[in-house]
Amino acid sequence: MPYYVTTPIYYVNAEPHLGHAYTTIGADILARHMRQRGEEVFFLTGTDEHGEPVAQAAERAGVSPRELADRNARRFLDLMPQIDVSNDFFIRTSDERHVARVQEVMQRVHDNGYVYEGTYEGYYCPRCADFKTPSELGPGNACPIHEIVLELVTEQNWFFRLSAFEDALLRLYEERPELVMPDFRRNEALAFIRGGLQDVSLSRPKLKWGVPLPWDPGQVMYVWFDALLNYYTALSFARPGEDLTDRFWPASLHVMAKDILKFHSVYWPALLLAAGLELPERMYVHGFLLMGEKKMSKSLGNVLDPFRVIEQYGSDALRFYCFREVSFGQDGSISPAGFEARYETELANDFGNLASRVLAMVERYRDGVVPAGVEVDPALAGGEGGLGGVEVLVAGLLDRAEISRALDVCWGSVRRLNRYVEERKPWELAKDPGRARDLDAVLYNLAEGLRVVTLLLHAYVPKAADRLLGALAERSRGIAALGSRGGGQRIERIPPLFPKLG
Repeated sequence: MPYYVTTPIYYVNAEPHLGHAYTTIGADILARHMRQRGEEVFFLTGTDEHGEPVAQAAERAGVSPRELADRNARRFLDLMPQIDVSNDFFIRTSDERHVARVQEVMQRVHDNGYVYEGTYEGYYCPRCADFKTPSELGPGNACPIHEIVLELVTEQNWFFRLSAFEDALLRLYEERPELVMPDFRRNEALAFIRGGLQDVSLSRPKLKWGVPLPWDPGQVMYVWFDALLNYYTALSFARPGEDLTDRFWPASLHVMAKDILKFHSVYWPALLLAAGLELPERMYVHGFLLMGEKKMSKSLGNVLDPFRVIEQYGSDALRFYCFREVSFGQDGSISPAGFEARYETELANDFGNLASRVLAMVERYRDGVVPAGVEVDPALAGGEGGLGGVEVLVAGLLDRAEISRALDVCWGSVRRLNRYVEERKPWELAKDPGRARDLDAVLYNLAEGLRVVTLLLHAYVPKAADRLLGALAERSRGIAALGSRGGGQRIERIPPLFPKLG
């Protein structure tokens, strides 16, 4: 089956920060891994350019919403190659092709009887672009995410009959327990549904920056309906002259942060049901990157600039750190000191030093040619961190989007290879001509093991992995099992993959 993975689309009311990079790199790791396995992959990311947050930010900046959207969308576009993201398309919701497709779907929802006109009264957060239920309000009717007091809003607008889908959504979650992952996020979605679904506002009568309702052009669509549909609309125009919808829809996996769980796990499936469209296969909801005790947020001003991190440590280090330091799915604290510690102890020492030692020993003891005609050492294949079948274990974890656990497994294999060097002491074997075959076996197993873990790590650290695979004379970038390649290759030494920080 084709594999279609998405990130949420990011608001253009401010520049990108590390939280955006985190989500996007997570989806990219999955996309790269699936391509390694030979799957047909489509990977979508982009920007959310309509709605009140963008209009207000533009007003503060003294520019039009379109000018602000163009400026900040370019910054998100620039981020993608810097973090080595391999997306197949970047959607902007101000694209007229998206607007036309959204109107087409929403007209279908209207014609199916799931829209009506009415009066809304409640608390609205302009930064979340969300009408808050009483249970979602903080003390003093404040937004718990942005820590601002919300005003009571009364509007005459159009409503989506979300309440009509309460029973259908409960059945859906019972029949498809894997729809939302991890399980505790699924339980949060279920709790919201079981608390009773209320119809939600579909339009904003006072806002002008948005997608006009096709049946009432005087009102623009509530931004979340416009934004959610990007996952569906993009397929119709992402590839010039070709509609990819039949090939890739429904999406295999939506990746998102927990603050937009409600929209994706409740509004989104209800909207698709109302339009008569297939539902996505799964959603994976990750936690927040924290600076101190608070979520990293451009609104709170506690962000870590990914561009500066990359300038100092490189993109591979950023990609590695995000999923090694913070378990994907959970909240986790990050810090500049954390970057340096992970870089030095794991990337430079565990992996980089292993690569340098193996390449150097094959060059020194066998003139740069990996010994042939020897077998896999059972001691390296089995036991803690053993490399036998590690590719199957990693693939199974990434099938469930358990990115950090898969990286833990990979790193266990890196450390097992380091222990193997110390256990077998090839420098001592080299002193005894009578143990030449033993040395051959050790060098082959080290080179082969290094090749396997580098292929597994390719999705995480693509630049370093490409350099090392080139040095190992590995032409394939697919997933490989220990022992699947014999010896005889000529390899070469390369500069350190992760140089020590000065």
